[in-house]
Amino acid sequence: MKKDSFSEWIKRFSYHLKMRNYSPRTIKSYEDGIKRFGHYMWIRRNKGEDDIEAYWTDRKNAENDTKIEVSPVFVNDFLLFISLQNNYKPATLQRIISSLSSFYRFCYAQGAVEANPMIGIDRPKIKEKEIRYLKHNQVLKLLESIQDERDRLIIRTIYATGVRVSELCGIDIENIDFEDHTIRVKGKGGKIRTVFIDDETLDEIEKYSGGKIEGPLFTGQLGKNISPRTVQYIFNKYAPKGITPHKIRHSYASELYKRSKNLRVVQENLGHSSIQTTEIYLHTDVDERKEVYNRFFPLSESGK
Repeated sequence: MKKDSFSEWIKRFSYHLKMRNYSPRTIKSYEDGIKRFGHYMWIRRNKGEDDIEAYWTDRKNAENDTKIEVSPVFVNDFLLFISLQNNYKPATLQRIISSLSSFYRFCYAQGAVEANPMIGIDRPKIKEKEIRYLKHNQVLKLLESIQDERDRLIIRTIYATGVRVSELCGIDIENIDFEDHTIRVKGKGGKIRTVFIDDETLDEIEKYSGGKIEGPLFTGQLGKNISPRTVQYIFNKYAPKGITPHKIRHSYASELYKRSKNLRVVQENLGHSSIQTTEIYLHTDVDERKEVYNRFFPLSESGK
């Protein structure tokens, strides 16, 4: 195996991601994207440009034993090639580009390549989808409609704290500070962060827990922590169609930003490593937009 090959450096990059506490799922996604490009370069260098499509279908015997040093033109050719394949959507291309960008930043920092070929590579535009979420009064109406104490509290806790489903399921009683109104949760990559919780939700948690001082807050089978699948079932049972736990987390982020205008706090509360990730959760309220328009646009009545 060549020391400067994709096969070798993919292993090193994966180890680097593990050391940074990336999840196994994320690491696999990165590896898949890089391996596709490595296979493309192997075919091009060993079989010729005209035979890429013929060898591309043989993914089971994909070769990656070829040099990682490439020029931007090869990256662009690769992206053009896979974009013409029927099963490669813009979102898939975005993931592959992100994987290659991280990979080559790492390789350049390690001195494995003389230049980063990903600089200046264009990213495909993805048509923005309208993300449906509930406003504050709609969440309250949803909670009022649920009679089951546990189910109602599960949804309320997600909205009150903005936690992910996996984080909610992992909450133990000892993680809750009833005096400080905080909960310690384990996020992606095992990172621990503190989230805040309001008085009323905390009172409901204290009542629901029945004086327990340790163990799972929400229990599932055999007394263990509730599973994400059970939480999803609860949402399917009570919430409007299309409203998932993630959408309630989205509602939390939107409402907190709407009232605080503090993007950094929203980012930290959600446990996002990048503020760009947080930005997709934010919405400018229609009433707020209308007020700004009426106040400042010169043709509006109050702006004249």
